[in-house]
This record gives sequence, C-alpha cells and structure tokens, in this order.
Amino acid sequence: MDKKPYHHLPDGTFRNPEGSPVRTNKVNFSYRSFKKKTNKVDKSVPKDFVVNKQIVLEDLNKHKDDDYIAWIGHATYLIKLGETTIITDPVFSKNAGPLIFGPKRFTKPAIDLNELPRTDLFLLTHNHYDHQDMKTIKKFPYKNAKVLVPLNLGKYFTKNNYKDVNELDWYDCININKDLKVTLLPAIHWSKRSLTDTNKTLWGNFLIEYKNKKILFACDTGYGNIYRELGKIFGPIDLTMINIGAYDFKPIFDKTIYHTTPEEALNVAKDLSSKKVLGMHWGTFVLSFEPVMEPPMRLKENAENYGYNKKDVFTFKIGEVASLKNLLS
Repeated sequence: MDKKPYHHLPDGTFRNPEGSPVRTNKVNFSYRSFKKKTNKVDKSVPKDFVVNKQIVLEDLNKHKDDDYIAWIGHATYLIKLGETTIITDPVFSKNAGPLIFGPKRFTKPAIDLNELPRTDLFLLTHNHYDHQDMKTIKKFPYKNAKVLVPLNLGKYFTKNNYKDVNELDWYDCININKDLKVTLLPAIHWSKRSLTDTNKTLWGNFLIEYKNKKILFACDTGYGNIYRELGKIFGPIDLTMINIGAYDFKPIFDKTIYHTTPEEALNVAKDLSSKKVLGMHWGTFVLSFEPVMEPPMRLKENAENYGYNKKDVFTFKIGEVASLKNLLS
C-alpha cells in the first residue's frame, strides 16, 4: 500500500501539517465564564460599517459584467471571475451554532440569501458552525452550483440535493473552466461539530487561479511553517484573503494556534509573497474577547512591519463590492 500523507492518521482522522504548532494543555475553560466575558465585548461598529442593502444590490448589478469581490460578512464573500460567481463559507443564519445556540450575529448579512446573484461555485473550508451553516446549505437557491469541500464533508451537500459535489484532499485541484482552477491547500486548524467527530473531516485553504492571477482564500488558519513551503511552491500570490479576528482568549489560555492574529496574518501573507492582503473573519460574530473593531486597526497599523505599504493591506465594509482590477492594481 502507498504510504498515507502525514496529515492522514491511522484511525481515519486528520492532523495539521508536520511541524505545525501544538495546542497547549493549559486551558481553563468554562462555558459560563466564556459567555460572561463575550457578553461584555463592545459590539458597536461605526454607522457606515454596514453598507445599505439597496446600495449593495445596486453595486452588484453595476458590476455584473466585471470581475469583483463582495463581502457579505464574516468569511462569506462573492467572488466573480469571468462567467463564474463563487461563494465562500456562506453563513446567513442569525447565530453560529446548532438550532438557536451559538454566538449571535451583531451585524446582518449584506444581502439576504434569496437576493444572491446566480452562484456557480460553492467553496467550504471546514465544518465549524460559523463556516458550515446547515440552514444556509439547505435553503441555498443554487443547488446546481459545483461544490468543493475538504474530505468527508460531501455528505452534507448530497443529502440536500446538490448535484455536483467534490471532496478534495490537500493539493487536489479541479479545473472549473479554461481560465479558472481551484486547489485545496493545507491550513492549520481543526474540525468538530459534535462530541464524537473531532477531526474526522478535513479543513483547508483554497487557492483560486484565474487568468494568471492567484487568490488565496485562507480561512480559518493559524500561523506555521507550512506557509513558507506553500510560498515556494505556489507564490507569489496576488491577493491573500485571511482571518484576522477571533484570537484573544485570555485568561482561558494564552494563545490560540488556530486563528491568526492580524500580525500573524501579515506573516502568512509575507511567507506567500502575497502582493495584497484582505482581512476577514471579523465584524460579524463575537467568538473571542478582543474589541470587534480591533482586528482591522491592528492589521493596518502593522503592515509596514511586514514589508507592506499600508494601501496594500485592507479590509472591506460589510456589503462593499470592489472590482478585482482595482483591488490588484
């Protein structure tokens, strides 16, 4: 038999790339104290942080013949490339958890699920509730879309009548059309939706290659040596879209290895020789203890420490629609 890749364990579960950081056992967690502390986080955002929905719809229509990226909220983006519109980790529910449980949104999605433009490609990075939203998956209006998911996640789509579901291992790629290719790459994270399924499904980042441009959708991930390796193989990247929120869990534990801080996100981008950096995974749910507007501020303030001009490191407003040409220029 062929030797299994390092991230495949004998019991059928998965692990992070060799040399990745390991979670500390020094954890002092109680749900009550976690809930109490997250309830104290200031959820107020600037008045103009969420674009008026009517303007969002008008902007999507205005850009319908262009290549663009639009932020719906958290890790949910619309990415239009040629004739293909991609959606990433779509979450339209009011909370990130089973039934009525889990963190509640403090900002609404930029548009409603039934207002989405025709969507051709559905990318899901992993199974956590703030990324794999079953209410959205069940009600998604474009079930003829091609679905790309990490290993063992296909069942959530096939049982909900999706027609074209593709499970990928790390480094597997699929040609969508002559101009567009998508590859699943390693991320430093984990998976779990119940008490019995820890790491039974894979997680990953998506490398989107379109007309000689490369976009890395990196959500969720921590920082590790794997990014230097990926940079050598796949770099330079034109745009890295990466998580910058959900990193402060003190005093429960000192540091999470599964979500990059804004500074670590910049380090990932630097390792990938990424020309531009777009911070995401913030401004929607309170998943940790940092102030909700701190991540973009820290991202911008630290750009030059990692060799970036501040104009090349940015975040969107919820509902912002930007042409790809302008983003990459």
